[in-house]
Amino acid sequence: MMRIVTGSAKGVRLNTLEGDATRPTSERVKEAVFSSLQFDLAGRRVLDLFAGSGQLGLEAMSRGAVSAMFVDAAPAAMAVVKENAVKTGFFSSCRYLISDYRSYIRKAGGRDTWDLIFIDPPYALHCVGDALARILQAGIAAPGCLFVCESGEEDIFAGQPELAARFELVKAARYSITYITILRLKEEP
Repeated sequence: MMRIVTGSAKGVRLNTLEGDATRPTSERVKEAVFSSLQFDLAGRRVLDLFAGSGQLGLEAMSRGAVSAMFVDAAPAAMAVVKENAVKTGFFSSCRYLISDYRSYIRKAGGRDTWDLIFIDPPYALHCVGDALARILQAGIAAPGCLFVCESGEEDIFAGQPELAARFELVKAARYSITYITILRLKEEP
């Protein structure tokens, strides 16, 4: 069972997709992530790039984020995101798009900017580094943007030191097979 841990929607139970198509972030990992972000959420505009059930973006909304954009390639996942947004009372403060992450990032360039970006793809895709590079190229990360990356590998930059150099490491932790990396976008030199 997943639920909103704290904030204005505390305790609301969230729906999840049946089967193995999505891997919800565990409650332990979610609590660790949000305890690291707790003083950095108010007023943020959130992008939940591989939304799944929407739990990360909705938790951020419950804790003071002002809006969220949910992107997922699976129509069934987006239906669950919308159900959860209704249950938490945040439906009208959110936008929803069924799209591949590459397509969304390409189209969002010049239109959207975000203060907090969750990148939590299926581990088998090994695409966190690719998503980070595309986000920077498209210019959709606001100055000082925070990134919360969840993956099955420690090196999310896939051996690209020039990409890693664009970020300040806020926190890196491992929980069983899950690696959490929280980054802050550095100011352009």
